[in-house]
Amino acid sequence: MPTLPGPIVTAAWLGQHATHRPLRIVDLRWSLTPPSGRERYHSGHLPGAIFLDLDADLSAPRGMGPGRHPIPSGRLLAAVLSARGIGDDHLVVAYDDAGGSIAARLWWLFRHFGHDGSAAILDGGLQAWVAAGGPLTLDLPAFAPATWTAHPARTDDVVDADFVEGTRHAAHAVLLDVRAGERYRGELEPIDPRAGHIPGARSAPWSGDLDDGGLLLPVEQLRQRYQRLGAVTGQPVVAYCGSGVTATHSILAMQLAEIPARLYEGSWSDWSSDPGLPAATGPDPRGETP
Repeated sequence: MPTLPGPIVTAAWLGQHATHRPLRIVDLRWSLTPPSGRERYHSGHLPGAIFLDLDADLSAPRGMGPGRHPIPSGRLLAAVLSARGIGDDHLVVAYDDAGGSIAARLWWLFRHFGHDGSAAILDGGLQAWVAAGGPLTLDLPAFAPATWTAHPARTDDVVDADFVEGTRHAAHAVLLDVRAGERYRGELEPIDPRAGHIPGARSAPWSGDLDDGGLLLPVEQLRQRYQRLGAVTGQPVVAYCGSGVTATHSILAMQLAEIPARLYEGSWSDWSSDPGLPAATGPDPRGETP
């Protein structure tokens, strides 16, 4: 049985292992605007890839948790994965067409529910697969149901608004806003109730973890990047985004750099929904998008 080389795999590795029985490939393309991820999946996907929907499959229903994409319960996630033929003995590689920023959600959920080491994302996503000569297909896979078990959820990898409010000004804590700079500065807000950012947060767009070809930077460059942002091993680091999805990509990058970080589950969609919580606009002289 193959093992995953880490939380990311290359297109070359996936090409060599794609047909191995213990491996499942998951297409996690998603978009705020048409065409939807499901539509793009049906226009062509990696052979054997199962489509999972971020909203319906990897999030709890709205109102069942903070923000637009609440963390699903272990029971819900186990039902979804088991029904699609993903079991405890499978290794999973997720991909998207957005630099891994959506695919990382599945990696994070596996780790959150006690399956650390069983999921990875495809470095460079669909684009890297195609650039490496990998085929696409319209064929839909049919896997028999399996049994995926959700272990007790971790409590050391996620925080809520009360935690953020209580620590955002602490000298020993670092709060990273990984959205695009224009959203951090409040120049653009396409979906959430208010524009701006959490006061005290540093601007650290998740896309800064990628090179010009859309691949993750080497580990040492990732470490240097986050150290410049004040994130170092041994102090509290919290990452947030719009709704708790793309921040998981930054958490993955920091894990590679051996910098533990926690997710603010509801992220800006949660914070901006509470008029009693402060918001700031404008540039961040300490961040990467002044």
